[in-house]
Amino acid sequence: MEQKQTTGYNFNSVDLLIYIWKKRWILASVGFIAAVASIVISILITPLFRSSVIMFPATSVSISKELLVQNYSSRQNVHGFGEEEQAEQLLQVLNSEPIRTRIIEKYNLMEHYEIDPGEKYPKTRLYEEYKSNINFRLTEYMSVEISVLDKDPEISASIANDISDLVDTVYNSMKKERAKEALLLVEREYHESEDYLVAVRDSFSILSEKLSGQVKSGEDATNNLIRAISENGAMWVSMMNFIRTETQVVAGLNLRYKEARLEVEQDLPNKFVVEKAYPPEKKAYPNKSLIVIISTFSALLLALIVLIVIDNIKARVAQTEEK
Repeated sequence: MEQKQTTGYNFNSVDLLIYIWKKRWILASVGFIAAVASIVISILITPLFRSSVIMFPATSVSISKELLVQNYSSRQNVHGFGEEEQAEQLLQVLNSEPIRTRIIEKYNLMEHYEIDPGEKYPKTRLYEEYKSNINFRLTEYMSVEISVLDKDPEISASIANDISDLVDTVYNSMKKERAKEALLLVEREYHESEDYLVAVRDSFSILSEKLSGQVKSGEDATNNLIRAISENGAMWVSMMNFIRTETQVVAGLNLRYKEARLEVEQDLPNKFVVEKAYPPEKKAYPNKSLIVIISTFSALLLALIVLIVIDNIKARVAQTEEK
């Protein structure tokens, strides 16, 4: 029975504590070496500083419809906060190529991140560094956070604020590109309808003058009026109704034209900045104490597992030799 007890290690909590106590000097040495090594490594790691901007998306209400619509009950608040859909759109804009390119060029991030342009795949490494150090996330309050890590606290704050400012530039640029196309279409349709209405009105004026001349030209005004109406009255009424309809069409196109022009000219902000970034005083990375604790604990756990495995192997070998 005693031989069976010494050939394996089926630990319960008490046995494990006893085993650890027996191996305390080995584990203490491993822990000390791991702690010293992790301290040295944490000192060698370049410290990074974190700056953040918190913003809420604005509503996607059209400023033209907000200002020109006559029915007040159908208006939406142009100054309101956006919802989840607008927040997701804001995240897409923040992750867009135009913003990334402008930040990379302005701060010369290729050199700032110490990437050699002659190395293999420099742009891939640059984009990976950018993605690693510059992050965007949706918070639990439906706001959007821009977070920038950098070895220079001034640059980390500056990048975060610049990205925040670029949101409106990129957003409005995309909107205006589409709004300009719409403006050209509406403008052409409006001017064509307006010119046509002017031509119809001129024809109507000529017809009215003709009818008036027919009535005044003869001695019998009543008979002349009856004759003029019978000959041209139907056309006169038809043109009158047509002008009324076309006037409404032109008025509607005029409103659409004003809306399209406002969409092109507007530069409203697409977000509300709650908190701008400022240069941090304390580094965010690395957390030396956390690195030391995790590294030391991991080394001790690994050392304990290795010791148990070695002792089990030795016990099995000894048991085999005895047999």
